[in-house]
Amino acid sequence: MAKEIKQENPQVAPESTSIEQFIKKYAKAISIGAAVVIVVALAAFLYSKYVYAPKKAEALGQLFPAENLFAAQDYETALNGDGNVLGFAEVIDTYGKKAGQAAYLYAGICELQLGNYENAVNYLKKYNGKDAILAGRALACEGDAYAGLEEYNKALACYTKAAKTSDNLYAAAYLLKAGIVAEELGKDAEALKCYKEIKDQYPYSVEAQDIEKYITRVEAK
Repeated sequence: MAKEIKQENPQVAPESTSIEQFIKKYAKAISIGAAVVIVVALAAFLYSKYVYAPKKAEALGQLFPAENLFAAQDYETALNGDGNVLGFAEVIDTYGKKAGQAAYLYAGICELQLGNYENAVNYLKKYNGKDAILAGRALACEGDAYAGLEEYNKALACYTKAAKTSDNLYAAAYLLKAGIVAEELGKDAEALKCYKEIKDQYPYSVEAQDIEKYITRVEAK
């Protein structure tokens, strides 16, 4: 019995042996790789804390004067500045995404109010905020810009998407715009659907007060 045991192959865990051999062979490379990961992570942390965060705070600070001008409906100065304060466009050019998502929405609305529809679309498409109400507003404004460009199919798509994004009383306004544009495109069935959705889903909205006349108009065609 002892002889049989003596003759047995001692390779009990070949995988463990292979791993140990691999580690011994590439120990230096592994240690260098680990050091690189640590250095990269540290560099990212330091950049975020001492470069990105201060720049972002600076960018947000620059937005305050432009926001006040926007509230006063001085859209030209709010967008382009006046030499003393930066406008939204200048803040975006200077700080990029550090200026925050709101800067793109503000800039897009300013361009829309000034009748610069293509520029409005460009800014509004870059807005990617997570707030449902503001996201709906951005889509609706994009629809207004497309309507200004007489690209009504794109406008209709934006209004419809805006209504789905903002499931609240704002949605009724977007549905009304969608219905009107759908009628202009000869899509009466789609227009009627929008009007009836206002009546059924948002009966307490301002738009619902006169919605029967829109429904009657389409049904009479």
